[in-house]
Amino acid sequence: MQEFYKKALLALIVLLIVDALLAVFFVYQAFPTRALLPGHRDGARTHFGTYSDVSTGGRSTVRLHDASPDRLRFDFTLRETAYPFVAADLVLDDAKGRPVLEDWSRFRTITFVAKCAPATSLMMEVSTFDEKLSKPGQYATYVPPRTYFSCSEQGMPVTLDLTRLMIPEWWFPARKQDLALQAYRLDKVGKIMFGTSAVTPRNVASYVEIGELTLHGRDYRYLAALAAIILGGFAAFGGWFFLAHSRALLASVNSKMKINLPIVAYRQLTLEPYKDKEKASILRYIASTYTDPKLDLEAVAEGTGANRYKINEVLKSELGMTFTSYLNKLRLTEASRLLTEKSSAAVSEIAYLVGYSNVPYFNKLFKEEFGCTPKSFRMLSAQQGRQDGNPNPQSEQAPSDHPA
Repeated sequence: MQEFYKKALLALIVLLIVDALLAVFFVYQAFPTRALLPGHRDGARTHFGTYSDVSTGGRSTVRLHDASPDRLRFDFTLRETAYPFVAADLVLDDAKGRPVLEDWSRFRTITFVAKCAPATSLMMEVSTFDEKLSKPGQYATYVPPRTYFSCSEQGMPVTLDLTRLMIPEWWFPARKQDLALQAYRLDKVGKIMFGTSAVTPRNVASYVEIGELTLHGRDYRYLAALAAIILGGFAAFGGWFFLAHSRALLASVNSKMKINLPIVAYRQLTLEPYKDKEKASILRYIASTYTDPKLDLEAVAEGTGANRYKINEVLKSELGMTFTSYLNKLRLTEASRLLTEKSSAAVSEIAYLVGYSNVPYFNKLFKEEFGCTPKSFRMLSAQQGRQDGNPNPQSEQAPSDHPA
């Protein structure tokens, strides 16, 4: 059984390692991330741009502060006008500078660090392409869901839910769309824009810096698949362990029974008579009375006339056992035979028949000897008998008659 347990432990360790690797992979897939800054990624990139109200008659100014690829910073001054507005955007394009659309549908949130001076509230807008309304590269025709966030001079970590953006009201009449149709899709995103809001200070030299811009997703289907795979793996391991354990236990029981055959031969004392009468007397007496619950070394000495030293010497020389070990071996060997042949007899009854008045103690000794409980032994023996076509597999190994 030790070899089986070593194999089972090794299989369990391998299963745990595989599950750990799968967990890393599936968790990574379940929570994908996409860094938008720096802007180069697998041939795709982002480039920075600016927009102001100058195109609508305003006087606000805006310029990119530098060309650092890991942040978007722009300086601006917002001038008083009907609708003052400035913004900087990250336009998605390919290596040749052509506009591209990215699928952000697997992302749920966007995070970044927002710095600005003076502190204010700003707007973030995502431009999404609509097959019915939009024209490629003409971002004014894209659907513009947006939201607002706060920033400070020290920098504030911001997390925005991409699924809860709102399309501005003015866009619907401009595109002749129903105001109630607030739904938008993130499977074709053309650019992302950061701009001023209605509360941004006017006539003040200001700046905005956006860094660590990252998309985050959640796809619980991967976690469900991971749970199913892990449960399936442990179920398969459990099934294998049960079947393999039964086979190993059955092999162990058969091996124990073969080892115990010499004990049965000594018990019968008909195979080879002893020339040493005293030795024969001791062995015969034990073989004839081992089912007596009161049998002990003193009783054997009294029944045979041999002293305690002689009895132990005989058992050591013949069997390599002490008196107690030999007595238990005889009783447990006989118990294994009775468990096989007397399928209707209770375990407690068999314990009494072989000389044990304490059933729990009998169960303990039996499990130590055969590696399983008496009840399991009976089931395994019956299983072996069905496999071999022999209803009583032990009956061929051990004589069923009590010694005379």
